Amino acid sequence: MPRVLICDKLDSSGLELLRSAGVEIDNRPGLKGEELREAIRQADGLIVRSGTQITAAELDRPGRLRAIARAGVGVDNIDVPAATRKGIVVMNTPGGNTVSAAEHTLALLLALARHIPAADASMKAGHWDRHQLIGTQLAGKTIGIIGLGRIGREVARRCAGFDMKVIGYDPFLAPERAAQYGIESVSKLEDLLPRCDFLTVHVPLSDETRSLIGARELERTKKGCRVLNVARGGIIDEEALIDALRSGQLAGAGLDVFSSEPLPADHPLRQAPHVVLTPHLGASTYEAQETVAREAAQLLIDFLLRGSVQFAVNMAAVDRAELDEVRPYVDLARRLGLLQAQLAQGPIRQAILTYKGDVARRSTRLITAAFLAGLLEGRLDEAVNLVNAEVLARERGIDVVETSNPRKGDFGTLIQSDVISDRQQIAGGTLFGHQYLRLIQLGPFRLDTYLDGTMLIFPHRDLPGLIGHIGTIFGKHQINIARMAVGREQSVPGGEAIAVLNLDSWPSREALAEVATHPAIHHVWVVKLPTAGETPSWLN
Repeated sequence: MPRVLICDKLDSSGLELLRSAGVEIDNRPGLKGEELREAIRQADGLIVRSGTQITAAELDRPGRLRAIARAGVGVDNIDVPAATRKGIVVMNTPGGNTVSAAEHTLALLLALARHIPAADASMKAGHWDRHQLIGTQLAGKTIGIIGLGRIGREVARRCAGFDMKVIGYDPFLAPERAAQYGIESVSKLEDLLPRCDFLTVHVPLSDETRSLIGARELERTKKGCRVLNVARGGIIDEEALIDALRSGQLAGAGLDVFSSEPLPADHPLRQAPHVVLTPHLGASTYEAQETVAREAAQLLIDFLLRGSVQFAVNMAAVDRAELDEVRPYVDLARRLGLLQAQLAQGPIRQAILTYKGDVARRSTRLITAAFLAGLLEGRLDEAVNLVNAEVLARERGIDVVETSNPRKGDFGTLIQSDVISDRQQIAGGTLFGHQYLRLIQLGPFRLDTYLDGTMLIFPHRDLPGLIGHIGTIFGKHQINIARMAVGREQSVPGGEAIAVLNLDSWPSREALAEVATHPAIHHVWVVKLPTAGETPSWLN
């Protein structure tokens, strides 16, 4: 009989589901230190919420532990790489909190529009301030939704019920799919901001989304806009938000999440004007707690009793021997996906993958999934891996096409990716030996460069002095150029070309601005890829 340790308070419906399946339950929420580590060693599975930290120390000697289920979406409190190294599957429940989070967004929306908290406080203080608390109706107003995943779409559906106009920004949801949800999609964030009476964010917190809404973005909003955050603290720059509230640029803000939680007693947000604050209540409903408890319990029942894996964040449903065989190709494809994601302009509509040579004889299903994982990872509220990448891509209206030809061309192996967004971008890669990953094509240009680290990419006219211009600027800014590759469209000087520089550090904004001043340079991109040999946890 498998044994499951309940690390945090769990709704009784989840416990009953485990019992009825014949699972032994060790229900001891709040264990710490060596007590927790010993209990983990005696369990086949864990269920955690946000209260218990499962660190590398807890997993150092995991005993018989095989799986961890998070009753919720985020796995920030679980050391997923450490779990992966120990062969422990980590799963979450991405859909359990959706409705509750969407409803809490609407609660804050109404509270801001009609001054509900201020009116309540005024009444309890003995006042009758009807004329001081005139609100605004929602009907006819425009709400902008950043992030059109599960929660964002549920918010959109409810706002439509209030006769609001809904516009949305999500680079990974095709406009045609957004329209099916009654949402007008925009391709650029700056196109959304000036149109909104209300603005709400529903994206995961990552390096790319941290301070996504800062001072510059708030300045671009319609004067009198009201801003909401029921996603993650840090997506909206709190200092910039306070400044915009004090200046009158914003008419109000409703916040359920904060950069530091619990919110310090002396935090300026507590005194900022026209702010409604709640202590991270987005998922705090009886229904949500019951749903995530039952979902987490079912995940462990399916895994421990039937060997089925769902919603894993660190494991692919594939035979280990098969994965080892295609590992270099999987790594190459993921890096091409990461590259294409950073070069794409607007929502991605189609990804065409062509396999030639040796790679065409492998399990290209896995390689395609790895490319899509690179294309999507870090931009969705779901964890992306080999299992769910294709499903998530198709949910967002990305058409995935795959062709294979085992005949070799100029290279023993070629993976060519053709990504169509507001423009078309081709990127091709190959393997040199069994471990060297190379970029050999960008658009119409042929070249040979490494697919790792920080890459500066710029199409240009092939004129004398251009390389010296860039070298001088980077030298002045203490940026070292590790490698450089140039590809010409035609084998004659003076025509169109593209250059890729591998840099030892991320270039400053000032350095990039100076580089872009050269009249022969058409555009400048900086792309961040994993370092050489660095692979995601699901590939280790």
